[in-house]
Amino acid sequence: MAQGSQKFKAQRPGAPKKQHQNKNKGPKKGGRIIAPKKAQVVQQQKLKKGLEVAIRNKIEQEVTLKASSKLHKSLSVVKGPEGKGNPGASRPGTSSK
Repeated sequence: MAQGSQKFKAQRPGAPKKQHQNKNKGPKKGGRIIAPKKAQVVQQQKLKKGLEVAIRNKIEQEVTLKASSKLHKSLSVVKGPEGKGNPGASRPGTSSK
């Protein structure tokens, strides 16, 4: 028989074990958000993009209005799937070259 005190606590078989939290070592997954060096340039690009979208929508409305007034039957505009939702799909009118 062994002499001396036990150095560890005996565990019962089938007893629930405590789970240790494993910390991820190394770089984290996902993209990084890097603050722009020139915030004013970013603001100008945002404004420019907003103006482009507004102008494009206005032109589209005018064209559909003119087309519907010239035709003898009603014109219905059908919206297709967005390009952002389907990155693999090619958009009509764009070249892959």
